[in-house]
Amino acid sequence: MNKGDLINKVAEVLDSKKEAQKAVDCVVKAVTDALATNDSVTLVGFGTFKTAERKARKGRNPQTGKEINIPARNVPKFIPGKALKEAVK
Repeated sequence: MNKGDLINKVAEVLDSKKEAQKAVDCVVKAVTDALATNDSVTLVGFGTFKTAERKARKGRNPQTGKEINIPARNVPKFIPGKALKEAVK
């Protein structure tokens, strides 16, 4: 399922594809904005979106084999909730 499929699925409930587009975009923006400020978003039963810090490390350029430094950074992380895990079994 891609974003367009999700919008179509939400449009079945809202009776308007335009409103469904706004709803999906709003949810995606809200999650993105929260993660940008290192906040977490918890949807009970579905899961939690949060950020995790990756430490700086050494890597290797696959073309040249030369060692490079990879800086520390925050990355988005999703932890599925119990209901989602059980639904996927």
